[in-house]
Amino acid sequence: MINIINVEASLKNFKGAIPFDHCIVDNFFTEYFARKISDEYLDYDSDKWFCYQNPIEDKKALNDWNAFPPTTYKSFFRLQSDEFVQLLSAAVGERLYVDHGLHGGGWHIHSTGGILNPHLDYSIHPKVGLQRRLNIIIYLSKELDPKNHGGHLGLWGHDPSTNRPKSLEREIEPLFNRAVIFDTTQNSWHGMSRPLTQPAGIYRKSLAIYYLCQPASNASQVGRALFAPRENQMNNSEVEEIIRLRSDVDTSSQVYIAKEK
Repeated sequence: MINIINVEASLKNFKGAIPFDHCIVDNFFTEYFARKISDEYLDYDSDKWFCYQNPIEDKKALNDWNAFPPTTYKSFFRLQSDEFVQLLSAAVGERLYVDHGLHGGGWHIHSTGGILNPHLDYSIHPKVGLQRRLNIIIYLSKELDPKNHGGHLGLWGHDPSTNRPKSLEREIEPLFNRAVIFDTTQNSWHGMSRPLTQPAGIYRKSLAIYYLCQPASNASQVGRALFAPRENQMNNSEVEEIIRLRSDVDTSSQVYIAKEK
């Protein structure tokens, strides 16, 4: 199912990448399985999706194992196997643990106009108390043409004086069956750097899974993602208030739309 040779070769470039440890794996799944998973995504209008819809994020997500069709279910099972986790652990130099609940992971999907502002992921898992260490995002949109439709993944540097993203250091096209693996503990600002402009009926599909580690002594205690405004949102008080609410465990649900009717 997974092209392990491709993963191993790409992980050699993981350490020391700019602006934080990361690598790109093309042809992550075998072609057959990548197409099968892509075809299994639920309709965008399905009521099973959890909806994030506000000025800093517009996407849908699903992490319910019982809702996953067989090939998707098998892919997450394989991504959580001892063999694969040991490979990742060796790359980062630390023992990693899986999150069987896929908290924040699973299927993600963006429609036309979908956005995802630069953000830092939550640090401490709310249920098990481990630190989020590694992300894998696999793009699975056969019809999406990044050159014409956008949807690039941006990686930003960090400005310690403001605790916000600095310059955009890298853009990665969300090509079909391309995976991005990155460390989330290095002030790892990431998000969608180009808005989606694809025609109706074409979606930016991604599969996301996160790996955990024992918390470092200086680990951030952030329990929700910390977003930053886009350039055209600077000094916007409404956006700043949404960012404040979104980053707090007790208030983050106020900026979600749980279900679209």
